[in-house]
Amino acid sequence: MDCRGFHLLIWVVSVLCLACFGCCQFTPKDNYLIDCGSLTNTTVDGRVFMADKLADKLLSSPQEPVTSSNDSSLYQTARIFTGSSKYTFSISQTGRHWIRLYFNPFDSGNFIMSKATFSVSSQKYGLLSNFTTNSKVVKEFSVNVTTDNLVITFSPSNNSFAFINAIEVVSVPDQLITDNAILISPQEKFQGLMWQALETVYRVNMGGPTVTPLNDTLGRTWVPDQSFLLQANVAKVVSKISAVKYVSGGATRQIAPDSVYGTATCMKSDDDPDSNFNVTWEFNVDPGFQYLVRFHFCDIESEGLNELYFNVFIDSWMAVKDLDLSTYLVNVLAAAYYMDYVTLKTVSNKLRVSIGPSNLHNTYPNAILNGLEIMKMNNSVSSLSGLAPDITSSSSKKNVGMIVGVIVGVFILVVLAGVLFMWCRKRSRMGQQGHSKTWIPLYINGSKYSNGTTASVNSNLGYRFPFVAVQEATNNFDESWVIGIGGFGKVYKGVLNDGTKVAVKRGNPRSQQGLAEFQTEIEMLSQFRHRHLVSLIGYCDEKNEMILIYEYMENGTLKGHLYGLGLPSLSWKQRLEVCIGSARGLHYLHTGYAKAVIHRDVKSANILLDENLMAKVADFGLSKTGPEIDQTHVSTAVKGSFGYLDPEYFRRQQLTEKSDVYSFGVVLFEVLCARPVIDPTLPREMVNLAEWAMKWQKKGQLEQIIDSTLAGKIRPDSLRKFGETAEKCLADFGIDRPSMGDVLWNLEYALQLQEAVVQGEPEENSTNLIGELSPQINNFSQVDASVSAAHSDVSIADDLSGVSMSRVFSQLVKSEGR
Repeated sequence: MDCRGFHLLIWVVSVLCLACFGCCQFTPKDNYLIDCGSLTNTTVDGRVFMADKLADKLLSSPQEPVTSSNDSSLYQTARIFTGSSKYTFSISQTGRHWIRLYFNPFDSGNFIMSKATFSVSSQKYGLLSNFTTNSKVVKEFSVNVTTDNLVITFSPSNNSFAFINAIEVVSVPDQLITDNAILISPQEKFQGLMWQALETVYRVNMGGPTVTPLNDTLGRTWVPDQSFLLQANVAKVVSKISAVKYVSGGATRQIAPDSVYGTATCMKSDDDPDSNFNVTWEFNVDPGFQYLVRFHFCDIESEGLNELYFNVFIDSWMAVKDLDLSTYLVNVLAAAYYMDYVTLKTVSNKLRVSIGPSNLHNTYPNAILNGLEIMKMNNSVSSLSGLAPDITSSSSKKNVGMIVGVIVGVFILVVLAGVLFMWCRKRSRMGQQGHSKTWIPLYINGSKYSNGTTASVNSNLGYRFPFVAVQEATNNFDESWVIGIGGFGKVYKGVLNDGTKVAVKRGNPRSQQGLAEFQTEIEMLSQFRHRHLVSLIGYCDEKNEMILIYEYMENGTLKGHLYGLGLPSLSWKQRLEVCIGSARGLHYLHTGYAKAVIHRDVKSANILLDENLMAKVADFGLSKTGPEIDQTHVSTAVKGSFGYLDPEYFRRQQLTEKSDVYSFGVVLFEVLCARPVIDPTLPREMVNLAEWAMKWQKKGQLEQIIDSTLAGKIRPDSLRKFGETAEKCLADFGIDRPSMGDVLWNLEYALQLQEAVVQGEPEENSTNLIGELSPQINNFSQVDASVSAAHSDVSIADDLSGVSMSRVFSQLVKSEGR
């Protein structure tokens, strides 16, 4: 076997290992399965439902069980409640939990269960309201439990009663529901999904049979799609379960099993290159609610990459245009993938989902869908059953509201007029004193910047916050709420009216980072949608302010966990996972659009950690769109943070994605050594972390300088692979550095080596696969351009923590800004 064949074999084996890691059986921390009223355990689809001998302990007012001889399994017995009763479940780990309620009405003595009418609630959520059924049914809900107990209350309506045949309370994997859904119109990130209560309305296996809990890692049931197809004659079924792959950045078997991703419904084009129709499914829904629609995709139809392009619709809205699945998953065919969309509040009792051919030239007309989940979201009164209350239901209320509205409106106008008059007088007085405005804000309608150029962010109307709302969220910019200070200004913790925690970055008018970076941040983050990039919730440009509002990251910066702020230290596994998440975010920036986006300020202070220590890359004020296809670089003034700056970019003022790779290499050594990237208080040879660490790496003694808290806790192979990865990132010339995709691959491999010994891998040969997995296509000139330090714009404020710089670096630094 030649060298290339050997590396290909290693790649294949590693991908299979990663896939195996992704399919591990989930073990829920809380797992209550109760056969209500039963005296014996019941096994259904491989799961054991316990006899509810415990139910008397769980119930607030136990009722006698009833039995039917006309049914089997879970539905032979039931609990009946003639008054309000509560099940209280002890929760060992907070987070999202499934609540599955099994109902099958049968007659037992004086109780005719098909006539029972009752409500069910849990925590603050109404799950069922005036519920009644005359047939067997399972209701599945998921709620985010934040307390030590989960209480489920059954409340009979009027003089009726309630019943339940079986009940489940089971922990849900953290990654199953994340805050990465897209609102269908206008297309922007939907905020707050993590805190929504959800009811599973449909879970459909396109092109395949019923999937029972026995064949689903999370005990779910998937039904066939034929009954939902509007025109079955235009669709065909494809099945290729053995072809399904689970890769980094895609779905896992916890998202959906092989039997879902391995079957699909496609267009029945019949070799007609002019076919132009959609395959459509229709579902009955309750109007007045929003729905989370999850699409499951896996291209088991195509024979090669970039062959399948298609459009995806929810009702009349275009969800995805010209979807090419291979571009989402690093050019891997038949890789499992999913997308989440949130509908607007429905007005119809029907919801349609469609797939159809792309209009791109030279593409064969086809489209594919493997699975679909539709989940109802709780309304404004935290209910999943019944419409939200209509506050204008009567004409009398309308009239009263109109009268009150007019009175209040007139009063507000008078007050505003007075405020405007006082403001004008104040502005006039300030102008006479020489205090004219120093800052022209970015206005929605395209007002001019102070340099005479114009800008418009009309596409981001949904993000704009009034200044008064920002004041309320930050307790009027309370100094005790400051959580950070950067080159742009102070960052405050905030809380919106709906309870959402946010981080509010308020621009400092004296900062050298001004309108250009403010606009760049808005434009970049309003189009990015990725779980490893921090989300922009909104911005404010009123009252000469420049304010950016982000999702709140509970665990602060990566830098804070490494040194300086006293935050809890991270284990080696946690550090690897943070590096992997950050690499995924940067890889998305570099490859997710037609032109790469270069971050330009990659550093540990710009990698934030959420409540689960998931990493998200932040601060896009310096970001730059990458070179055109026929170009190798972008010529631009040097910007970045000192200690992380790519020396080739500094010398030649030529920016490429490889500049981010260099900075990320510095972060990798920072993660390993837990010390500042520049520390002038140390001996001269140790001042620069990158140079110091590279010396030890080349001597093969990297273990001598690692964070003392990691001593003896890193497997040698994992450390070797990590060090090789960082070394490649810090190559002098960009052409010799790996892509972020290759960096990501190697970091995941380092994590594998840490967690398990890879069979058949020689101990002494941790072959560096970076640069060999995919050929480098850039061809940089080796001629350096002479660059004066005066043309650079480099910041050290975040990295030196007030320590004075030595003469060696003083002429390269401008402490005022980046």
